[in-house]
Amino acid sequence: MDWLELLKNRARAGAGGAQRLVFSQGEDARVIAAAARIAASGMAKPTLVGRPREIEVAAKRAGVSLNGVAVADPASSPQLENCAQIYFERRRARGISLEEARATARQPVHFAHLLVAARHADGSVVGGARSIAETARTAEQIIGLAPQRKFLSSFSLVLRPAGSAVLCADSGLNPNPGAEELAEIALATAESARVLLETQPRVALLSYSPKGSVGYTRVEKVREALRIVKARAPDLVAEGELRGDAALAPEVAAQQAPGSPVAGRANVLIFPDVDWDNLAYALDHQWAGAKSLGPLLQGLAGAANDLSRGYTVEEIMNVAAITALQAIAASESRHPTP
Repeated sequence: MDWLELLKNRARAGAGGAQRLVFSQGEDARVIAAAARIAASGMAKPTLVGRPREIEVAAKRAGVSLNGVAVADPASSPQLENCAQIYFERRRARGISLEEARATARQPVHFAHLLVAARHADGSVVGGARSIAETARTAEQIIGLAPQRKFLSSFSLVLRPAGSAVLCADSGLNPNPGAEELAEIALATAESARVLLETQPRVALLSYSPKGSVGYTRVEKVREALRIVKARAPDLVAEGELRGDAALAPEVAAQQAPGSPVAGRANVLIFPDVDWDNLAYALDHQWAGAKSLGPLLQGLAGAANDLSRGYTVEEIMNVAAITALQAIAASESRHPTP
């Protein structure tokens, strides 16, 4: 199964029509090329943030048509004052003035997120020159958290050669979460799996200690996180502590966790911290030739994502498809079907 093409097709056919996505790096030739392809395919309605003349010159140089691609220059945008007012209201308690808010709203990344906050766009795709932590902090300040989330986290979408897809978290924002934080990450990633994979999440909280064989503090954290997950979401299929190979390989699961509804077929992997060394050996055998996309943000009231520094046209399109699906889910959360 080509998961990326499936995600693009779902974004194209999304509820309410194509999502309005705004790209902060609008003068970048790669972003221009991706936006042109996104518009031509009907996957989304792209808006490039930048100076119109610079974008036109770059598109002409690359032989790219801007049909269906909108351009928004923050300095002259009719939405600038509205965006500045939103930012002022969000940050006035920190002592920011309205004039300072106007200056900040002119910055491409802030302007992209502000268009989402103002509902002039459904999702933002930013980054390339910033760390994911900076992007996440700005997105949280401007777009805000989803009502059910306590903080932002991130995940990676891993596409395995056998045709399955797995979400891994936290892959960028929370390097050493406590038990409460780990449980929150697990719940947020399970929801991301529902949105992107359209299937029942099967959550494995990973540990180097299989099923209570060791009693160290880091293992106790995983056990407590699982208890919290089950208390908050009793219907969620979740299990821990599982090693990476037991979470993914049925033959290992049969030995380490017989009868488990998760082991051997997990589609959500929650890592206890950034020290992956004790888990990497087992995962390397399972993921030879796998493709990974991320880190991607989860937990926002809207949809926003960050591009890696070396992004390609294809990566931009892939992140755009995921952002569009997250935007649809956020809209459905705000306006649930009666």
